[in-house]
Amino acid sequence: MKNVQIKLLLSTLFITVVGCSKEQSEESYVEKTADAGVKLQYNIDIWPMLDIPVKQDVVLEKKIKDILSTMTLEQKVAQMIQPEIRDITVEDMRTYGFGSYLNGGGAFPNNDKHATPSDWIKLAEDMYQASIDDSIDGNSIPTIWGTDAVHGHNNVIGATLFPHNIGLGAANNPELIEKIAAITATEVMVTGIDWVFAPTVAVVRDDRWGRTYEGYSEDPEIVREYSSAIVKGLQGHPDKDFLGDSRVISTVKHFLGDGGTEGGDDQGNNIASEQELFDIHGQGYVGGLTAGAQSVMASFNSWHGEKNHGNKYLLTTVLKDKMGFDGFVVGDWNGHGQIPGCTNDNCSQTINAGLDIFMVPTDAWKPLYENTISQVKAGEIPQARIDDAVSRILRVKLRAGIFDKPSPANRAVSGKVELIGAQEHRDVARQAVRESLVLLKNKGNILPLNPNANILVAGDGADNIGKQSGGWSITWQGTGNENSDFPGGSSIYAGFENVVSTAGGNIELAVDGNFKTKPDVAIVVFGEEPYAEGTGDIDNLDYQRGNKADLALLQKLKAQGVPVVSVFISGRPMWVNAELNASDAFVATWLPGSEGEGVSEVLFSNPDGSVNYDFKGKLSFSWPKSAVQTVVNRNDENYDPLLPYGFGLKYGDDNVLTDDLNEIVTKGEIKQELILFQQAVKAPWEINLSSGEHTEQVTSSIVELPAIKLKTMDKDIQEDARTITFTGEGKGSVSLRSNFVEDFRSYAERSAAITFELRKEQISSARVMLEMHCEKDCLGKVDISEYIGSMPINSWQKLSVDLNCFIQNGANMARINQSFVMSSEDEVTLSFANIKLEINKADRAVINCQ
Repeated sequence: MKNVQIKLLLSTLFITVVGCSKEQSEESYVEKTADAGVKLQYNIDIWPMLDIPVKQDVVLEKKIKDILSTMTLEQKVAQMIQPEIRDITVEDMRTYGFGSYLNGGGAFPNNDKHATPSDWIKLAEDMYQASIDDSIDGNSIPTIWGTDAVHGHNNVIGATLFPHNIGLGAANNPELIEKIAAITATEVMVTGIDWVFAPTVAVVRDDRWGRTYEGYSEDPEIVREYSSAIVKGLQGHPDKDFLGDSRVISTVKHFLGDGGTEGGDDQGNNIASEQELFDIHGQGYVGGLTAGAQSVMASFNSWHGEKNHGNKYLLTTVLKDKMGFDGFVVGDWNGHGQIPGCTNDNCSQTINAGLDIFMVPTDAWKPLYENTISQVKAGEIPQARIDDAVSRILRVKLRAGIFDKPSPANRAVSGKVELIGAQEHRDVARQAVRESLVLLKNKGNILPLNPNANILVAGDGADNIGKQSGGWSITWQGTGNENSDFPGGSSIYAGFENVVSTAGGNIELAVDGNFKTKPDVAIVVFGEEPYAEGTGDIDNLDYQRGNKADLALLQKLKAQGVPVVSVFISGRPMWVNAELNASDAFVATWLPGSEGEGVSEVLFSNPDGSVNYDFKGKLSFSWPKSAVQTVVNRNDENYDPLLPYGFGLKYGDDNVLTDDLNEIVTKGEIKQELILFQQAVKAPWEINLSSGEHTEQVTSSIVELPAIKLKTMDKDIQEDARTITFTGEGKGSVSLRSNFVEDFRSYAERSAAITFELRKEQISSARVMLEMHCEKDCLGKVDISEYIGSMPINSWQKLSVDLNCFIQNGANMARINQSFVMSSEDEVTLSFANIKLEINKADRAVINCQ
């Protein structure tokens, strides 16, 4: 079927974009073998020659050539290597003189989540000074620091966190977006950082994608305009304040088509025609590049089976040659290692394709550096390609004034910590929250609420800044945070409480809905748990599939005669027909960030009953009619959503949704496997470490207890595995733990096994137990020592264990609260990845008890 789809799509590849010449030369068409062996014929005339406002300057270009002429091959390759702060030291920077470095999501100076702005500045200053120290490498070119500031300076405690992109798309206000970007640039510059990996300009076509909330819209119209606005906000306008003292280098990402992969599969395959690739997925680059963006990040995804990190046609022929981009192309997290024939530490193909900077976290940076030098010397990588890449890096650094600006600790706004989370910044964020809210239902005009009323606030999202902020909030996945991790921020409930108390009304917070005094109305705040790339991928849009706890809460309140206003937190539109039916009003609040107070300013009227702020938000993503309507986009041939693109009620509008929406889940959605850990732990599970009687939730990439240590590692992609070291200092364990019991009986009844990949790091005869725990101290243990003892060293092996083995040893599958526990009292280091329950695997399990 896939081959047929590709052949049909290929028939559209010769359509020319409006405005291109009708007379196209034969050179416009280049045959390329795509996936499934189909000959893909490129048409370069589809792509425009952009009028990029930042022109090459003769004086600057001479400086580039002069600097380049003094550099050794080793110095040039070092400019192309971007390691991560957890994997290099200041001395490494002094020795090699890397052109740049980054902090990934959840990486902090000194591995301290609560690092202060001063800690960030010190690291920036130390790295800068080491980079210009030529005593070892002979190189004095300043380094630059890149960071994922995707909705504010989101890695730094106390920073202003704006709504995620999906909410900003609903606001559809480019002027506001430019303000947000400018504020973000300022807060980033306070910490001495030069470069931001934003904006994301993905046009999301399948809402199952775990990065849906990083897209502004399913339609390229908003994306193109926003891309321009954000680049101008981050970098300044090309004709004024361009890359000035409070501006940063921006990165338009991810090139190209990441929002259009089959099945919404993160890092998957996009099979759009070339015309669609430009018309839909290329528009953000038109907007961003014509605003002067200086960096583009290559995407993890493939286009017709070819990984973009190695696609010379896209990176060089289209982006650089035709569109005229003269900045640099940076890779994504070890994305080069995914190219066939490449590894994280060896990949000439991506440089030859047009990548200028390897993003190479982990300790692969050193062999990659050495291998690249060897490949240039052997002629595998042309010297001209290296010179081009380094010229681009130098061009951006010179344009940004990196050679002339003071060191990071001495720049204009560096150290002005009062700008981190400044009130005027939070005011703009609160405006963004107000304008992003979309009113889907307002039966009987129950909204706005009078603050003089008796209000109940329920739901686990009400007083939870971490949940309302979503992924990329302090930690990479946005998990493991408490309200105290967002000083200066406000939860949604805090905003309600302030409004109601000021007006003289009564308000009660009861997460479970068990009120003391019957309220006039209940506001229930609920929704998705935080997640980021990969982890957020789902297979359909049914909210709380198999565990309708929030629906039960809504229905309980309705049964008690309490009107219900639902405030739904989510990173995508979801199938919530039952929840809509149980609500008198329903507000899509998306992921509003740290300023939850903005929600109250819209939901509540003034004390005299007049409207305070009306709803402005309109759906920039169509709302699904069924759980399996995952691909529903404006201008589709058979467009039939529950609520269309652009929908959004204002106060006084007629209500549209009834209380009898179809609640039947489409048949055929039987889950063949339950993923517990894949790249990251899946909700509702959390990773915990135990050492003796002490248990600690894992909220960072490195955790050390006396009996056990854990760190993230890269197996296939970024941080998709965990390495655990049992020290032998007492009993240690790693577990996937939930605050709620889970019913695994259906999996046991369908002959399921728990499967996972395991690697042994050294020879060991340690005794290792695999366990499942249930409430009230019940558990089932299985000894996996013999299997581990027989494993080869440093080789990934798949282990499967029949669920019956745990049942026979005491586990109650109806009440599981720790789905995977590995424990030992001996010394051994193991790595694990991809933990699942898989049906019909028990009789073929490595360890079975049939």
